[in-house]
Amino acid sequence: MEQQNEAAILALLQKRDESALEQIRDEYGKLCGKLAQDILGCREDSEECVNDMLMKVWQTIPPGRPESLKAYLITLTRHLAVDRYRAQTAKKRGGTQFGGVLEELQDTLASDEDVSAAVEKREMTLAIERFLDTLSPQARKVFMRRYYMADSVRGIADAYGMGVSAVKISLMRTRSKLKQYLKEEGFL
Repeated sequence: MEQQNEAAILALLQKRDESALEQIRDEYGKLCGKLAQDILGCREDSEECVNDMLMKVWQTIPPGRPESLKAYLITLTRHLAVDRYRAQTAKKRGGTQFGGVLEELQDTLASDEDVSAAVEKREMTLAIERFLDTLSPQARKVFMRRYYMADSVRGIADAYGMGVSAVKISLMRTRSKLKQYLKEEGFL
């Protein structure tokens, strides 16, 4: 059903029919808004981020045609929210959940300067994707919800019927495995 909706929306975008944007907002606006709010910590900023995402979709489709519209929208929203977060925290240090998420990974990943000096950003991304393929489905979902979707530990626990401590342990073990994997691959 979701693939049919995506195909219909993509067809409307290809025809440059603005009703596609309303359908995207209706179908994916809540998901993208929650992601942006989890990163930014502010409803108004998250609403702007969703609007920016819709503008970006309008600008990029066509000529582009993503394989998964939902994944494309989430990725766009995440990038826009992270860019906005970085701009805001360059001026002042904020107290959003996203800052805490980044701090959790700080000891695992090298800094941006170290990474760019050692390897291209894309190579690091591919290595992390390969690492994620080695995880159990449950560990991968927990890791992605925390570090890609910036979901709270409590939110992850509720979504998967786990205890908060089980989520924390899973994340700690996965970060440790990721650090070891990146060392073995020569990134750290």
